[in-house]
Amino acid sequence: MPAVQLLLLLACLVWGVGARTAQFRKANDRSGRCQYTFSVASPNESSCLEQGQAMSAIQDLQRDSSEQRAALESTKARLRSLEALLHRLTLGQAAMPWDTQEGLQRELELAYSHLVRDKSALEEEKRRLEEENGDLARRLESSSEEVASLRRGLCPQARSTSEDVPPGSKEVSKWNLENVDFQELKSELTEVPASRILKESPSGQPRSEEGGTGCGELIWVGEPVTLRTAETLTGKYGVWMRDPQAAYPYTQETTWRIDTVGTDIRQVFEYDLISQFLQGYPSKVHVLPRPLESTGAVVYQGSLYFQGAESRTVIRYELHTETLKAEKEIPGAGYHGQFPYSWGGYTDIDLAVDETGLWVIYSTEAAKGAIVLSKLNPENLELEQTWETNIRKQSVANAFVICSTLYTISSYSLPDATVNFAYDTSTGSSKALMVPFKNRYKYSSMIDYNPLEKKLFAWDNFNMVTYDIRLSQV
Repeated sequence: MPAVQLLLLLACLVWGVGARTAQFRKANDRSGRCQYTFSVASPNESSCLEQGQAMSAIQDLQRDSSEQRAALESTKARLRSLEALLHRLTLGQAAMPWDTQEGLQRELELAYSHLVRDKSALEEEKRRLEEENGDLARRLESSSEEVASLRRGLCPQARSTSEDVPPGSKEVSKWNLENVDFQELKSELTEVPASRILKESPSGQPRSEEGGTGCGELIWVGEPVTLRTAETLTGKYGVWMRDPQAAYPYTQETTWRIDTVGTDIRQVFEYDLISQFLQGYPSKVHVLPRPLESTGAVVYQGSLYFQGAESRTVIRYELHTETLKAEKEIPGAGYHGQFPYSWGGYTDIDLAVDETGLWVIYSTEAAKGAIVLSKLNPENLELEQTWETNIRKQSVANAFVICSTLYTISSYSLPDATVNFAYDTSTGSSKALMVPFKNRYKYSSMIDYNPLEKKLFAWDNFNMVTYDIRLSQV
């Protein structure tokens, strides 16, 4: 291609890419020869580089080129290394039997599934611990109020009238209820006649007879006293109890509690001290070998007696050894909703304890839904004697036994209910009563009598309460 055409083509290319300031010129040089020239303004540089600056730029370009060549060589070396590693891995897989590869893959998948499961379990445990931590924080916030309440209820009050001070005694010092620091008290002892002591029962209530057993007809039930409130929905219904004939290693303070909402009820919370029960800190949790049903369980002479789930079987579980000691089917007894109390809850079989021993309250087809009361042998659960009443079981809300007499409650939800019937096993006769009974929280699912404390224990809509009672003199 002639030089003129080449220059023209180059000028067109430059002009085409945006160099619109290009200039083309044709002129003779000094020797008279024709010379073609064109010029293009730089878009980036305001002036041309001097000789030294041009050399510096060339050196920078050469240095950058050397660094790029070194990086390229390094990349080539790494690629060769990876190709060699891939070749070895390919040879290794080719040498490995197919079933071994499948086995390794299954093992890896199994290990991965285990890791995922463990992760889920840990996340669930973390969530549970966070919830428990929140509950504990809430309990700690209210602990000061509970301690102050307990102090007011349990600390002896300063006596202000002379009639409260026994003759011959004098008041030396008083409790300062506002001060929680250590206090030293002084007192002087006075002899008290034994007859004065015998006039009071262990619970502080007057006995029916001086030195007697305190038996008589129920004539009064006090206002409910709330001791504890369940923390979760499983505690809407439940049963709590103390042993009126505590056996070692248990004491009269030991308390047991069972939340009965659910389908597989096995946990029994044990509290060594009343203070632990009030604060909600169990000292032990029993897990029963068989699930129980309803709110009819009792503790007597060191054993828990309860109805087995979906059966007419009564079971004796020894708490100290954590073993089943006896079980017995109650002949013909309805169960799992055949003859419950009026509130339901599968309360077909209800156990009770009084001054004379262990009882079971139930009904049968033969009794046509009327309450049947049987005395049980606490060792082997054999039925010792049975009475059939004329009180329809589904028409009453609950029942308990005091001094071998069966008492029933009219309603589980009305705030002002009554103890409405009494059946005396000594005469085999029943009569109507009108003893006021308060359902403070309007859903009483359990009412039992404790013959040692002479109180009714009840579970009323998440709340564990007690009632003082009064019996007529025999």
